[in-house]
Amino acid sequence: MKKTLFTLVLAAFGFLAQAQKYESFGEKISDKDALPAKVLVEESGTLEKKNLKLEGEVESVCQMAGCWMKVKTADGKTVRVSFKDYGFFVPTDIAGRKVVFEGEPGTKVVSVEDQQTAAKKAGKTEEEISKITTPRTDIVFVANGVLVPKK
Repeated sequence: MKKTLFTLVLAAFGFLAQAQKYESFGEKISDKDALPAKVLVEESGTLEKKNLKLEGEVESVCQMAGCWMKVKTADGKTVRVSFKDYGFFVPTDIAGRKVVFEGEPGTKVVSVEDQQTAAKKAGKTEEEISKITTPRTDIVFVANGVLVPKK
């Protein structure tokens, strides 16, 4: 009986320690067994419709509402993380922090026209824009939960 009570108390303290370590957004998830976000690039062809829990550094966040974030993966690449059914948002000041997020990865084909439009909005030259001639496939992620470390 004492062992069971002791185990329950330890489990409760472990849960409280995690709850104090992170702010949680969306569905409740844990940081246990999170993979590095670089697996999205390394295995991009095999990830469709798999539920994954990843950890990575936030590069940028939507500054209007926190409705998406870009997380660094590998080789200077990023993955755009949106939130399931836009049911939650993250703080806009978390760039540079490591987060844990869980959900489904996927891919999105970006047309030449959309790439050129984005390049124009970014102030690229006509010469740079004219070099965009093929569609691009981006890795995307729809998270159902995010853990952000408390400051």
